[in-house]
Amino acid sequence: MFDGPVDALWIESMNTVLDDNKKLCLNSGAIINLTAHMTMMFEVEDLAVASPATVSRCGMIYMEPGALGLMPLVKSWTEMLPPSMKLRKQTLPMIDKLFEKYLEVLVAFVRKSCPEPVMTVDNNLVGSFLRLLDCYLVPYWDTELKKVTAEEIEDLENMFEGIFVFCMVWSLGCTTTLDGRAKFNSKLKEIMGKDNKFKLPNTGTCYDYKFVLDRKEWVYWTETVD
Repeated sequence: MFDGPVDALWIESMNTVLDDNKKLCLNSGAIINLTAHMTMMFEVEDLAVASPATVSRCGMIYMEPGALGLMPLVKSWTEMLPPSMKLRKQTLPMIDKLFEKYLEVLVAFVRKSCPEPVMTVDNNLVGSFLRLLDCYLVPYWDTELKKVTAEEIEDLENMFEGIFVFCMVWSLGCTTTLDGRAKFNSKLKEIMGKDNKFKLPNTGTCYDYKFVLDRKEWVYWTETVD
């Protein structure tokens, strides 16, 4: 299994191996036959230096990240959630609805309206977002000392949108400029809606507040420091 970029030198040296005769010809003149039980697989970064001969021999199919979309990342992440989150049937559908409500709309908005001093790619932003969410889900993994209960999952449900929004602010919305942050703040509040129980305060922006789990509400950052 070869994972990563295709190197122009070694891949050309291996073209004889990739043929039907499966013979590796070394610089020393030695020829090594691969057995019928051996195969090679390439999971490549790109095809920038791969020749047409290599592409045809390997049967490579290259997909741009943009063609893949964001939802495969979300689906993979959902499948790796703590098993305890399946204690209540409505938990996973609730999480799916939040992704439908926020994710693709905000990513598209960031690309269109929020300039970035250092360019990012959509998959990286979403990956950062999902890793932040994972931090909040650590207590919901069963351990030898503690089993998560349905009541705890219900409590998580009751505050999950607040956690969800907070993680989006510091992943999707944190790579832009000050002007971009103002635009992101307006768009986020618009999507959240006026009847949202986790509505952000009118004063300041979404960057000025932290979502406090114990209180299930937004708290101004300076109030969290003695």
